[in-house]
Amino acid sequence: MQASTQHKGGQLDGANGDRASDEHLSRKAQLRAAADAIPGHVWYATPSGALVFINSKSADYLQLPIDHPLRLGIDVGGEWDSHIPLLHPDDHEETRRVWSACLRSGSAGEVTFRVCDPDGNYRWFLSRAEPLRDSDGNLVCWVGVNTDVTEQQRLTEDLRRSEREVQQILDLAPQLIAVFGPRRERLYLNRMSLDRCGITLEDWRASRPGTEVHPDDAERLKSQWDRAISSSSAFEIEVRFLMNDGIYRWFLIRCNPLRDNQGKVLRWYAACTDIEDRKVAEDRLQRENSALREELNQASMFEEIVGSSEPLRKVLTQVSKVAPTDSTILILGQTGTGKELIARAIHKRSGRAVRPFIGVNCGAIPASLIASELFGHEKGAFTGATHRRLGRFEAANGGTIFLDEIGDLPPDIQIALLRVLQEREIERVGSDRPIPLDVRVLAATHRDLDKLVSEGKFRHDLLYRLNVVPITVPSLSERVTDIPILVEYFIARFGKKMGKKFQAIEKKTLKILQEYDWPGNVRELQNVIERAVTLSDSEVFTVDEAWLKRGPSEDRNSGEALNRVLVAHERQVIEAALAQSHGRISGPAGAAIKLGIPDSTLEAKIKRLGIDKYRFKSRVD
Repeated sequence: MQASTQHKGGQLDGANGDRASDEHLSRKAQLRAAADAIPGHVWYATPSGALVFINSKSADYLQLPIDHPLRLGIDVGGEWDSHIPLLHPDDHEETRRVWSACLRSGSAGEVTFRVCDPDGNYRWFLSRAEPLRDSDGNLVCWVGVNTDVTEQQRLTEDLRRSEREVQQILDLAPQLIAVFGPRRERLYLNRMSLDRCGITLEDWRASRPGTEVHPDDAERLKSQWDRAISSSSAFEIEVRFLMNDGIYRWFLIRCNPLRDNQGKVLRWYAACTDIEDRKVAEDRLQRENSALREELNQASMFEEIVGSSEPLRKVLTQVSKVAPTDSTILILGQTGTGKELIARAIHKRSGRAVRPFIGVNCGAIPASLIASELFGHEKGAFTGATHRRLGRFEAANGGTIFLDEIGDLPPDIQIALLRVLQEREIERVGSDRPIPLDVRVLAATHRDLDKLVSEGKFRHDLLYRLNVVPITVPSLSERVTDIPILVEYFIARFGKKMGKKFQAIEKKTLKILQEYDWPGNVRELQNVIERAVTLSDSEVFTVDEAWLKRGPSEDRNSGEALNRVLVAHERQVIEAALAQSHGRISGPAGAAIKLGIPDSTLEAKIKRLGIDKYRFKSRVD
């Protein structure tokens, strides 16, 4: 029984062993069949790297038996498989490194290598190995697929070779050229760009987009890029780039996409052309146009200097002498005498006549805004500064700036103006970078600046800088002989404007106009003539005498008598001071010091009163 049982058991054991062997062969056949059905070179290996089998496609390619013991990596002894020479010599180390790492770590891996076919030709394969584990996580075997990527590799090499050739061409280009990926990835910057920007290719690739662009242009460029990537369309834009000298320059960017056969964007090519000179010319033209518009919109009270009186001829003689120079000029005179007209005459007769003339009424600008108005401001310098703004000084660069009512400047602006006159440079509000300027400064005021200096309201050093060449514009009361000429001029001007013609001027009207003291000077005369022309229905020009009375109860004759008394007294005081100073006007012992008035004011009074200051010198002699 026992033997029988043993025999029976032996038969059973043998049957079970045969059955197990058959099942193993069946599973192996199933695996081989599945492997042969996969498009590619499939293989299975033991955990240590011993090949279990390769599919038919691999066996045919390598001309090896299906069950040849090909090793995938290194065994315990570290020896390579005898068939490793099938790999290209240049790929040995990388292949060994990758598969050795997989065998040691038990993790998946992939490597690209070349394998020699039976005809001695090498083809590229992408080999991917995955570990197969049981339910307990134990490594059972390795499963791998080798995919022929020869064509893809060849295309990649062709693309790299083409890119190298393109880069060589781009490096010879005189423009700044950048190459980007489909999503604006930074790929290449040509040699001209690297040299002018003072960076390396690695630094450019690692930097954040927009860092080299002017802050005012960065958001605009980003928006343009976003739209271009979204629509895959070319674009143009003008922006400023930071150069290696720390200065921003204007460039025109033309960006175009490179597409494949299916229309997919492969690259973006951006060519940047330097347009700094063009932008400077455009800005200059814009400033000049702005100045011209301002000149037309804020026209002077009359287009030409009208008159032939002796005081006016003296002023025009001074203008002809100082106009060709670049000297700073201080124009003094009462309100309405035409100080801005004298300033424009100086500009038009100077070497700057073709450049801007910018007029600024310092007394009409709020104190909180005058710094920004004169010197400009940067974006964000203060609340409401949403963009950079050029000031009047920059607008006048190369030309002339006329600062009217200079005596109304606040103390802090006086300091800034003093720096402009000394250093010939400005700083915008919100910036610490000086901007060099070439501007001629003409200033004017109806106020007594010496008195303002003594009161601490005006800087003495600024007055010294402004008062290089003083010109005093005479009042209309000092130019009585010019009144008939001015009347004819204004009548013709306003009559043409209103479509009216006058055959004559009433003699009584002309006498009234010449006898009036004109506290508003030429501007007041202009207004009176314009009113008379507007209301007149006759061909004979007349002016209502009531318009020239300062008040209904004023006695004109009494006023004239009082004025004559005051003039006579003023003459006596000035002549006495001249006698004591022996005809000297300025200096410690001069008449101006004795009278407590500025030299220029005394000179103007001497001219107005017709005093001969030289006769006091002759007495001493």
